[in-house]
Amino acid sequence: MRNSKILAKTRAGQPARIAMMGYFLPNFIAHAASLGYDGIWLDLEHRAFDRREVQALLAYFHLYDIDCLLRPPTREKGELYRYLEDGATGLIVPHVSDAQSARELVQKVKFPPVGDRGLEGRGLETNFGLDIPQTRDPLVAHALRETFLIVQIETPQGLAAATEIAAIPGLDGLYVGPQDLRIRLLNLPEGERVSVDEAIRQVAAICKQHGKLWGSLASTLDEVREHYALGSQLLVWGIDARMIERGLAQSSGELGQVMSSK
Repeated sequence: MRNSKILAKTRAGQPARIAMMGYFLPNFIAHAASLGYDGIWLDLEHRAFDRREVQALLAYFHLYDIDCLLRPPTREKGELYRYLEDGATGLIVPHVSDAQSARELVQKVKFPPVGDRGLEGRGLETNFGLDIPQTRDPLVAHALRETFLIVQIETPQGLAAATEIAAIPGLDGLYVGPQDLRIRLLNLPEGERVSVDEAIRQVAAICKQHGKLWGSLASTLDEVREHYALGSQLLVWGIDARMIERGLAQSSGELGQVMSSK
């Protein structure tokens, strides 16, 4: 069973380097691993994958020894922990706005005594059972130590409940979704609004107080620097769609230069 590189980094007091992908790109996994990324955020919330595609990608994550931080499109219990059985290292669940929902997620994806995850043991998580030939006990201990659960704070209600959410045992971190949060904050009465930057600072302070991981998705390199300065342990930078857009724009411009040089 493989250990989490994200958790190894953050336990050592260092931030984890995380890329993001939303398309079926096995080569992206190989290159990210070779360049020193600790994990890749695999987005199933906004991108469509079938189950076999996810399983195939997770095999590449294990082949290249890099964490998969998977954002699921569901909160159904069996579906959530099946992603872990299939080899995901952690889950990042969107739009968690209250402590009760966060507690329910812990129950769904953590083994006893922390939660109530179901036990099987024949997936890629255990090398299809080869790593636990005698008993499932090592799987339980390993999963409690080397898999993680993060919830996204993307609403004013979630921000208001962040202190209560961060205090939940078995929950490993909070992640501010800046775009969803921003459009919801704009709809509050003016006297109740805070900026997304202030929301990030609030979550950073709350997570520091409770010993939890935190991060927020940056749009610019300056924002990455700001999050790093605030102590973010989950630095996401390097999105497949953005790289494709920029790479094609550069290549198209270069072709234009060549074609206009006659």
